[in-house]
Amino acid sequence: MCDSNDKKNRPERKVVPLEEAVGMRLEHDITEIRQDEFKGRAFRRGHRVCRMDIERLRDLGKNNLFVLSLADDEMHEDDAALALAAALAGEGIAMQDGPREGKVNLIAARDGLLKVNREALLAMNMLGEVACSTLHDNTLVKKGRVVAGTRAIPLVVKKDVIDEAARIAKSAGGIIRLRDVRKPLAGIVITGSEVYYGRKKDAFSAVMEGKIESLGGRIIGKYYAPDDESFIKDRLDELIGAGADLLVVTGGMSVDPDDVTRFALKRVGVRDVVYGSPVIPGSMVLVGYVEGEKTIPVIGVPACGMYHKTTVFDLLLPRILAGERIGRKELAEMGHGGLCMGCRECVYPMCPFGK
Repeated sequence: MCDSNDKKNRPERKVVPLEEAVGMRLEHDITEIRQDEFKGRAFRRGHRVCRMDIERLRDLGKNNLFVLSLADDEMHEDDAALALAAALAGEGIAMQDGPREGKVNLIAARDGLLKVNREALLAMNMLGEVACSTLHDNTLVKKGRVVAGTRAIPLVVKKDVIDEAARIAKSAGGIIRLRDVRKPLAGIVITGSEVYYGRKKDAFSAVMEGKIESLGGRIIGKYYAPDDESFIKDRLDELIGAGADLLVVTGGMSVDPDDVTRFALKRVGVRDVVYGSPVIPGSMVLVGYVEGEKTIPVIGVPACGMYHKTTVFDLLLPRILAGERIGRKELAEMGHGGLCMGCRECVYPMCPFGK
């Protein structure tokens, strides 16, 4: 049973039997669901009911319609959804269209990396009468992709709930936003004496080049290097001098005595070096930065990068190109969801890896 407060808080509404509803305007969208066929709007809010609508409305389970009378402190679900969408949308995010069935979708206004303030999103959803669902943080999206949907849960919601949701979103600078992913000028050094001296065929180049070029990048230089600190350092210096704004060094990242890549990077002047991540495959990854007239990110890719289709490199590269500074905390946070399931057919990014 509802107590007196429940009744008091309900919106005032006049119930009208369907037979008497001809000529009325609908107060909300009416949804139709046909299992395995269709789910969507059958009637739009504001539609004027005519006699030929009656049987279809009965098929949709409607025996009565109602007229709402909103108080000054209340909002209709459509108006609430518009207000929520406007508050949620940060840079690079736009509304797809007006409310449909009480919901508004948000889309990417351009290509980029989706960023979701998860703490603010949680705080908003904890309010109880509003909802927002999003794609995963750090998802690469194309222009026009739906990235979130939001709505008020009841047909009528208190304005102060919407105001509080908007305050939370505003304090976060928009809970959902897009970061541009720059197109890098990449320099690559493939290390390993076995490759340099022709004992083993290079399997790294095609993989790294493909991943960089898929993000619009260009390879401005590529060198092979034996397991020699000085040689690796000199090749990296040459790439920096040639204008590289991203350095990728492959191999030589483990604990074997011949694996000297990390030491060569330090001699180049790479700072803020973080070695090791909780992501598998990719636990021996290295991230650092060369500071100068411009900051050049450096990624040291372990051997898994040449035989696993998707590794920590795929998770890090878009974030780095979006201007994020990756440190120990950022890598440590990747442990949750950082275990690749090793599917026979890789469907990344349509899987939990990195999420």
